Amino acid sequence: MFSKAYEIASNFTFPVVVSTRHFDKTVNCFNGAFVLLNNEGWIITVAHIFQAQIQYNHDKEEIDEYKNKLASITNNQSLSDKLKRRQKNQLYKKWITNFSYWWGKDGARIDNFIIYPFADLAVGKLTPFLPSEINNYPIIKNPANLKLGTSLCKLGFPFHEIQATFNEDTENFTLNPGSLPIPRFPIEGIYTRNLIQVNPNDNTKQTKFIETSSPGLKGQSGGPIFDTAGNIWAIQSKTSHIPLGFNPKIKQGNREVEENQFLNVGLGVHTEVIVSFLTDNNISFQLSEN
Repeated sequence: MFSKAYEIASNFTFPVVVSTRHFDKTVNCFNGAFVLLNNEGWIITVAHIFQAQIQYNHDKEEIDEYKNKLASITNNQSLSDKLKRRQKNQLYKKWITNFSYWWGKDGARIDNFIIYPFADLAVGKLTPFLPSEINNYPIIKNPANLKLGTSLCKLGFPFHEIQATFNEDTENFTLNPGSLPIPRFPIEGIYTRNLIQVNPNDNTKQTKFIETSSPGLKGQSGGPIFDTAGNIWAIQSKTSHIPLGFNPKIKQGNREVEENQFLNVGLGVHTEVIVSFLTDNNISFQLSEN
């Protein structure tokens, strides 16, 4: 059903890899997805993909504070060595000291982003970008023509382990051999409901998500949710876990325990919100006729 649409969506769906180096010198990686919108190099993804950068800015302030407190403890002659070690250990957190984003290929970067955190959307412009690198650009489904019960497909990059090293001298990340290429993975789900979220800081503002009967998988955040024609209906944002209301009992050793049952459903940023966001920021895109 989605074989042709998968081919279409694969042309404009790419991985983003986020690498972080921490205060204890450990390196972590995770990945998401982004959609290339037009021949100017504009992309769209989810805002939460930038959590590492936000956390880095926050952690930088805490590290400066940590160094001051560390010096104060070290210079406190009234404390025993044992108490100094205990107090120093209590200060430590797994702060982010360096981060990097890999946008689908080596050398690609995005210097400035426009982020809409409440709707979990972000757009930016790839540099350098050659329009000849892509065969076709996405068509966004007209918000007036979304029908509940339609079969949709999510596309992204889950189930793939990515590791990296950090060069302390150059302060650069290098993805380990075998990390690339990252295979795409589609998953089908039915368009079940619309969900309205009200801004807790301003109840006059709200945003809209579509719900699908299958979960969004880790690595699919920022990727497209599309129909059998390859038209985008939403950008995958998160997964919601809905209690089913029954708790069967199972045996674990000699104990009988209850197992809570959930339905994992995907939530994607509604095309209505996407169209409004792109229009407000003068970013060109193709809109379906029906």
